[in-house]
Amino acid sequence: MKWRTLAVGLVVGALSLTACGKEGSPTSGGTVVSQPAAANVQVTGSPTFDKIQQRGRVVIGVKNDQPGLGIVDPTTNTYSGFDVEIGRLVAAKLGQGADKIDYKVVQSAAREDAISRGDVDYYVGTYTINDNRKQRVGFAGPYFVAGQGLLVRKDETAITSKDTLKGKKVCSATGSTPLQRVQQQQLTEPNNIIAFQTYGQCVDQLMSNQVDAVTTDDSILKGYAAQSPDKLKVVGDTFSTEPYGVGLAHDDKALRDKVNDILQASFDDGTWQKIYDATLGKSGSSATPPKINRY
Repeated sequence: MKWRTLAVGLVVGALSLTACGKEGSPTSGGTVVSQPAAANVQVTGSPTFDKIQQRGRVVIGVKNDQPGLGIVDPTTNTYSGFDVEIGRLVAAKLGQGADKIDYKVVQSAAREDAISRGDVDYYVGTYTINDNRKQRVGFAGPYFVAGQGLLVRKDETAITSKDTLKGKKVCSATGSTPLQRVQQQQLTEPNNIIAFQTYGQCVDQLMSNQVDAVTTDDSILKGYAAQSPDKLKVVGDTFSTEPYGVGLAHDDKALRDKVNDILQASFDDGTWQKIYDATLGKSGSSATPPKINRY
């Protein structure tokens, strides 16, 4: 699936590995969870952790164009969002404070290469765990389970689920999996299926009453809803399963186990919930931590 860039949308099929930035204080909402760097951390048998220790910094792969999840303020080069906060949490528990984080923006198609080459120490950015990817990289998590959902205007009452889309104009990104699912399941008539290059364009069409619903991962939709909670809302149950994981080097089991422990602790002590409530939770949609699946 293709995501919206901060300004005009991510070009379909983008493969580039892009900018690297250092941690700062986000201008929108600030850092959600302030975690001090853990002292005397040891992850025995992890080559990635050894590299982090030697470097004295951690390099986190992220997205920079997904509202509520991973987005950058171009004027200050600072990052914020749910995924970014999960990345910060992991970094802190690996002994690296907020001033010891470098962010490397990696687009979807380049993620396995970036992790395999060691360009990033780990990746947090709507990264769905699946068997194909597990051939090349390891995963900790999931830390969130998304699914295809529906974004509608706040005053919409007729659309409550995918089963109420007949006769409604539904927008998604050209060539995306969500668009294909709408077509294959015949959720609305062919002439009511609208495609644009980016989800941002679909949201603009929704806001101007040109379409009735936008569909993609509900996590992305929650980000848009959180930006305009008085105008947009996410409705209905999801109709796919997208478990998001932390991408790691394929054979670094020691680090994978450590990150799983970090995530589980955040589920148990309420930290995860605080992160969600202060980011994606602003959309008005609730969520609870998923079950860790130790891959």
